[in-house]
Amino acid sequence: MGFGGWFKRILLIVIACFVAFHVIVAALLVVWKTQPINNSMFMILYRLGNFAPVSQTWVDDNQISVNVKRAAIASEDANFVNHAGFDVQGIENAIKKNEKAGAISAGGSTISQQLAKNLFLYPNRSYFRKGEEALITLMIENMWTKERILLAYLNVAEFGKGVYGIEAAAQHYYHKSAAHLTKRQAASLIAMLPNPKYFEDNRNDRRLLNKTQIILRRMGAADLPDTE
Repeated sequence: MGFGGWFKRILLIVIACFVAFHVIVAALLVVWKTQPINNSMFMILYRLGNFAPVSQTWVDDNQISVNVKRAAIASEDANFVNHAGFDVQGIENAIKKNEKAGAISAGGSTISQQLAKNLFLYPNRSYFRKGEEALITLMIENMWTKERILLAYLNVAEFGKGVYGIEAAAQHYYHKSAAHLTKRQAASLIAMLPNPKYFEDNRNDRRLLNKTQIILRRMGAADLPDTE
C-alpha cells in the first residue's frame, strides 16, 4: 500500500473516531438531560492522575441556594440567559489578551463552554480543544434548557483537590449544605474558579478576597434562567 493509501486509511480512522466521540457525547447529553451527573472527564482525570477518589454529590435545583446561582452568573457569565452559548464580547477580549501574551492565556468562556470542557474535555489550552469545546457547547445549548445547564455546571465544577460540585464544596469548606450557603459564602466559593486548587490552600489570598467582593456587588443584578 502506497503513501496515498495509508493516508486515506488514517484519515478515515480519524474521521470515524471524531464521529463516534460526538455520538457518545450526544447520547450522554440525552441521558443527562434528566438524570443526575456523577462523573465527568475532569473527575476521571483526577482519579487517574492522583489514584484517589473524588468527593461529589449531585443536588437538584431546589437544594442549591439562589445565592450560589446568582454568584455564578455574576462572576462567570453575566449574559448567560441571553446568549446561545458564546459571549462575543468576552471572546473578543480574550483574543486581545492572547495576542498580547503570545499564547492562549485567556479563554472568554461562558458557563456553557466551561460545562462542555468539564464534562467531556481536558484542562490544557489549545485551539483544537477550543474548537471541540465550541462544538459541544452548541450541542448542549440546543439539547438542554438554561436552567439545566446552570444546574449541571454547579454540580460538576471543580472547587479544590478532588472536590467537585457545589454540595461537596459547601460541605468541604463550610460544613453545611449548598441550600444554606450565605451570599458571602456563595461568592467566596465561586470566586475560587477557575483556579480552585490554588485557592483551596490560600483562602486569604488578596485576589480571592477582592473577587469575592466584586461578585457580591454584582449578584443583585444577575439574571437567573426561568424555571422549567
